[in-house]
Amino acid sequence: MSFFKRLFGRSGGASGSFTPETQEFNGHVIHALPVKDGAQWRLAGTITKEADGVTKEHKFVRADVFSSRDEAVNFTFKKGELIISQLGKTMFDA
Repeated sequence: MSFFKRLFGRSGGASGSFTPETQEFNGHVIHALPVKDGAQWRLAGTITKEADGVTKEHKFVRADVFSSRDEAVNFTFKKGELIISQLGKTMFDA
């Protein structure tokens, strides 16, 4: 199964058996969705924000891998905060 199918398809792969952990930051919600990649965990997640009754979503995957799922979750939150701080409202543009 391809990496992206495991990440976005959630069809029973190793990462699909976990409930995503969430954290709020500056009006956004960061969902940590690390992906099992061999013996390691790849940093991945989504950032959501509700505006005018519509939930907008920004998915991100990074090359960073970690030896434990907890470590990948912690760094996903840090990367999500950085993305929000750098991109702000433009994150959801086209």
